[in-house]
Amino acid sequence: MLARVMLVVAAGGLLTSTIFLLLALAGAVRFRQRRRALSAAADYLPAVTVLKPVHGMEPCLRQSLESFFLQDYPAFEIIFAARHVDDAALALARELLRKYPSVRVKIVVAGEPPWPNAKVYSLVKMMAEASHDLLVISDSDVEVRRNYLCEVVQPFRDPQVGCVTCLYRGVPVGGLWSRLEALGMSVEFASGVLIADLLEGMKFALGPTMATRREALEKVGGFGAFADYCADDYLLGNRVAAAGYKVVLSGHVIDHIVLNRSLRASVVHQVRWMKSTRYSRPKGHLGSGLTFAMPFGLLGLASGAIMGSWGLGAALLAVAVANRLLQALAIGWGVVRDHNALRFAWLYPLRDLMGFALWVASYAGSKIWWRGERYRLEMGGKMVKI
Repeated sequence: MLARVMLVVAAGGLLTSTIFLLLALAGAVRFRQRRRALSAAADYLPAVTVLKPVHGMEPCLRQSLESFFLQDYPAFEIIFAARHVDDAALALARELLRKYPSVRVKIVVAGEPPWPNAKVYSLVKMMAEASHDLLVISDSDVEVRRNYLCEVVQPFRDPQVGCVTCLYRGVPVGGLWSRLEALGMSVEFASGVLIADLLEGMKFALGPTMATRREALEKVGGFGAFADYCADDYLLGNRVAAAGYKVVLSGHVIDHIVLNRSLRASVVHQVRWMKSTRYSRPKGHLGSGLTFAMPFGLLGLASGAIMGSWGLGAALLAVAVANRLLQALAIGWGVVRDHNALRFAWLYPLRDLMGFALWVASYAGSKIWWRGERYRLEMGGKMVKI
């Protein structure tokens, strides 16, 4: 009896994960079509302010920051902000300014944040120094191509567009755990975004790139409205959409540097992110448990073994493995052009199993670590410092 129940659960999970894959493939086709359309028109070039919060040295930080100095764009400024004047990342920004004196740069020392979300406090301080009405917020662990600003701003030619965001490919800094986390970004996360955009349109933004109009930001209460929340990127896009603006997924894909080399650091980071999703979007996060394939494939193998039907069990596991390999190739390579997703597609079934374990772990308590400090999450995504 137990084996039959296991078999039914395995078959049901493989069905839902296959539906998820088919939706991701449909989203990928739609994304590629829109990307060609958006890339064809690149003559809208308004002045832009780039807001760049930083916090100490990170792997690949020099090349990440330098990629913004190298933008092939006529009129833009970059504002860097950190808590302390002697922050090593600010020293690097000053060094790059000396190397590229033609780029307009401002340095802001935000001080210790009075709010749980230190990044949002830095954004408020930078906003006071911004010269332009079109704002591009970018995390420090992001590297971009020279046409990044040009492509990201194109949707704003439509006055109804209030926010633009970007998919990203994970770039590992070394080691198995960094590579697995990067595969999760390029495949698992990108698939979810493509499906959300396909089914209901973008109702959220992604932290590595959030571009918005000043008027849209002011309409939702400014950055200060997100002071107590962990998922400020999700809320910015969500509230801009609720205010009547369009949120657009750009055709431009950026590089997101995966900083975590050790298993512990990688797990802590990913569980924190999943917990923030659980508290910000509880129903969607709960349903995401049905999008994984490998746990159900292994359950099918176990049920087949108990029933003495090894062939059936092996077939169910093979379906799960094939499902994840196709997802890695179609999304990781076909959409975000991650060479590692092509080269290490064989690792993605392991990443899928790890993703399921992290999803389960996201339901273990409400506490998270962020920037060396402890917080408790509350419903709606609010953070309370412990």
